[in-house]
Amino acid sequence: MKHRVAGRRLDRTTEHRIAMFRNQVTSLLRHERIVTTTPKAKELKRIADKIITLGKKGTSHARRIAFRDIRDGEVIDKLFGPIAERYATRAGGYSRIIHKGKRHGDNADMSIIELVDRVVVADEKGDAGETKAAKPAKPAKPAKAPKAEKAEKKSDKKAAVAEKAPKAKAKKAKGE
Repeated sequence: MKHRVAGRRLDRTTEHRIAMFRNQVTSLLRHERIVTTTPKAKELKRIADKIITLGKKGTSHARRIAFRDIRDGEVIDKLFGPIAERYATRAGGYSRIIHKGKRHGDNADMSIIELVDRVVVADEKGDAGETKAAKPAKPAKPAKAPKAEKAEKKSDKKAAVAEKAPKAKAKKAKGE
């Protein structure tokens, strides 16, 4: 029976799972949006909401407890500063999960987990809310020319070769 046993194992050892979720919480608080598999996102939501609640408390003891999981001082300052101010009036539910679809390699369910009320900053291209996980679009291949245009190009090449041929024959006749 599974009484009082919470959380998913995700086919990992306890140490690996704890380290993975610490890294993911740190990335979520730093970037405010990450892409991961759906089971990981569901488990990460529980952990991230608890860490943000610690940030809202703002005490030195809460800071020490948060520093056990988030080992980056810059992210800790962000958690106890702007993020705590943003969610000061919210009672809970600081993150949301958006289902994205299937991953091409292994058909795993993918999701985006992001902080609610996050500030979307547009980059130089004007794309709003792009993440580092998003792959850049491949450049479009040039359109293939119709057969008539190809035939014209071939005839132009033949004409250019034909013009060069008499000159080459004339040079050979002169003995150059």
